[in-house]
Amino acid sequence: MAAGKFDFALAIGGEAGQGIATPGNIMARLFIRRGLHLNAYNAYQSIVRGGHIFLTIRVSEEPVYTHGDKLDLIVCLNQDTMDRHLGLLGDDTRILFNSDTITPGEGAKGVGICPIPVSELTQSRNRLIQNTVGVGATCSLMGLDFSILEESLTARFARQGQSVVDENVGVAKAGYEYAAKNFEAFPVALPGNPHHLAQWAGNEAIGMGAAAAGVKFYAAYPMSPSTGVLHWFAQNARDLGIMVRQVEDEIAAANMVIGAAQTGTRAMTATSGGGFALMTEAVGAAAMMEIPVVMVNVQRAGPSTGVPTKTEQGDLWQVLGASQGDFPRLIVAPTSALDMFNTIPEIFNLVDHYQCPGLVLSDLLISEGTFSVDPDAINMNPTIDRGELITEDSTQNGYNRYQNTESGIAPRAVPGTKGYIHVVSTDEHDEDGSLISDEFTNPYKRRASVERRARKFSDILERVAAPELQGPKDAEVTLIGWGSSEGAIREAVELLEDRGVTANRLQVKWMVPLHSDAISAVVNSAKCAIIVENNHSGQFYRYLRSETGLTIDKHIRKYDGEPFMPHHIADGAQEILAGKADTFVPYQEVNV
Repeated sequence: MAAGKFDFALAIGGEAGQGIATPGNIMARLFIRRGLHLNAYNAYQSIVRGGHIFLTIRVSEEPVYTHGDKLDLIVCLNQDTMDRHLGLLGDDTRILFNSDTITPGEGAKGVGICPIPVSELTQSRNRLIQNTVGVGATCSLMGLDFSILEESLTARFARQGQSVVDENVGVAKAGYEYAAKNFEAFPVALPGNPHHLAQWAGNEAIGMGAAAAGVKFYAAYPMSPSTGVLHWFAQNARDLGIMVRQVEDEIAAANMVIGAAQTGTRAMTATSGGGFALMTEAVGAAAMMEIPVVMVNVQRAGPSTGVPTKTEQGDLWQVLGASQGDFPRLIVAPTSALDMFNTIPEIFNLVDHYQCPGLVLSDLLISEGTFSVDPDAINMNPTIDRGELITEDSTQNGYNRYQNTESGIAPRAVPGTKGYIHVVSTDEHDEDGSLISDEFTNPYKRRASVERRARKFSDILERVAAPELQGPKDAEVTLIGWGSSEGAIREAVELLEDRGVTANRLQVKWMVPLHSDAISAVVNSAKCAIIVENNHSGQFYRYLRSETGLTIDKHIRKYDGEPFMPHHIADGAQEILAGKADTFVPYQEVNV
């Protein structure tokens, strides 16, 4: 680990079934309790047993936005991990492993080889006990007092009884003491901060944001990497008074959510690209009936079932074209877990105001990543604006649910409210909801309905923030990204600065509405604009070109299932600046 600010990255590698999540959770809790910032990414395969899993945890005394470019320590649980990763470690790094079952190969010069005789230390046949021994040894190498680890182990295993706690504390101490006697510790001790942080996954942030927004109905069919949202709702629904339903498929989920929203309830569903494909007809139904719903698409590598456990930004055109016909919709791609939390209440307010569907683009990187968060930054009481929602009875006669107002937005009455009887239909309809195509399709009414729905968005750009350029205006290179790439781009800018290249960045969050003028101004003033995307075809670039006419011929793209690392983007920017490439596709060095 280099001298200077504390920035440490460790990884735990093994196969599915070896209990990698447990030591990862223990270490994460330990870091968070010391007020350290955290970013974790788990590269795993779509099988229950076997395969290769590689959990990376990066921790720092300052905020970290990616799981980083380097590793300081690997806890190696099987031979496969040793074979894949030893040669990629650099000077002053360490690799811990069970010498009973793993044989080290030839590593890079300067790597600390740290074999631990697990059977000798523990006298246990439990193959998972090596994980706890590894955690103990890790804490020793990081200069952490054992009492802090003991506290984390006690909290982790308390529900399983004191005997389990004692066993894990005992073997962790054996690993801790063995490492202290036999291995050289890292030269920088783990710092602490009295202000404790919390940790969450992106899917938990989605669920919490929905609860803060006042969601009272959630329906979904499990589909990774969105399933964590369903898990969060299932675990917390009873305490929060939220109805949760796991249903037979995504078609049912979308239609149930629309039905719940029609009653005045804030309702939401989440899925991945394949499931969202089944929801697209329902998107159009919500638009025609003007029922406000929110649907989250947690992107993974496609097409079809694709690579279920890998990330990608490949569904932008899918949500742009979801359902047939012309109609207003909102599409947003939050940039982080905290941004996701804050965006969910915002988009609910907007869909209530405009009475239209709202689509949220997450991806595996955000949704299944684990991140530190300052509890003070979490506002569980955001402003809630239900728009023109009628809930009080009236003695009036006649109610035009789809009144042709100047703004295009007609007051929406909750069904059952006295004096507001109306028809809701997915066929085109008149102001009172009557179908216009039963006997004679009235061209004037059809045109008026289409124009009224479109008119609702006349002021939309005033209601959502435009992207802002970050960094010096006269930079040599401008990096433009969208959604989850923000963290890697942010750190790539810093990396380029260290290499003597000035860079700035523009991160686009709102896809619809798109602040075309603000983006065009940045592109037109840039010395060298490069669009960064986690897909093959440049989906955002093609969309931007269609909306603005801009031509940008410099691109950095990645589509191997793994997210960008900062050096991928920095390397690409330098290659492009040197005239060696127009489109740069980084090679994934780590065999994840």
